[in-house]
Amino acid sequence: VSPGDCWPLQGSQGQVVIRLPARVHLTAVTMQHIYKDVSPSGTVTSAPRDVAVFVSLCWALLGVDTDGEEETLLGTFMYNVAKEAIQTFPLKNATLPRAFSYIKLLVKSNWGNPAYTCIYRVQVHGKMANEAAAAAT
Repeated sequence: VSPGDCWPLQGSQGQVVIRLPARVHLTAVTMQHIYKDVSPSGTVTSAPRDVAVFVSLCWALLGVDTDGEEETLLGTFMYNVAKEAIQTFPLKNATLPRAFSYIKLLVKSNWGNPAYTCIYRVQVHGKMANEAAAAAT
């Protein structure tokens, strides 16, 4: 992770939709930002602060109510710049019986930078749908 080598979002809010390699029963999300001492500006105000995690079976359904199908909120969390650069957040609604193909990170606020927000790394934790089914039998 190098300073400036991130997914930049314009402004203090934004979203990223990620297509997962398979349908996954999600359990947690890990987010990473750089440390203040390696930041060229000496600050980490561009780090996400308040984040919501949504999932869907179809990218087109994220945020759209179509035939009763819509995105599902799995949880919210606060990325804390005073803690470790890599932070893992368990998803509260991870006990859903469905596996999902898409995840949306909705950044509701950052740590004060009005121009942009940077996401350096996102990791998704869970079990692929076929692994979970095999474990249940």
